[in-house]
Amino acid sequence: MADVTLSATPKGNGFQATVTYSSGVSISSAEAFPTKAEAISAAAMKVLDMPDRLEEFDVSDAED
Repeated sequence: MADVTLSATPKGNGFQATVTYSSGVSISSAEAFPTKAEAISAAAMKVLDMPDRLEEFDVSDAED
């Protein structure tokens, strides 16, 4: 099963967005966002901006 986790961790005066894929790859934002909700929304936008990462899940499932 493939998973994508969106999270927000404290950074400076706000929160940093992080996208973590089940393969262990994680991508964090360079900027901080004022709220957890904004950080998680930014992480979701990162996922949508990189559809090739999601397509890799389909390829790996087809190979199994």
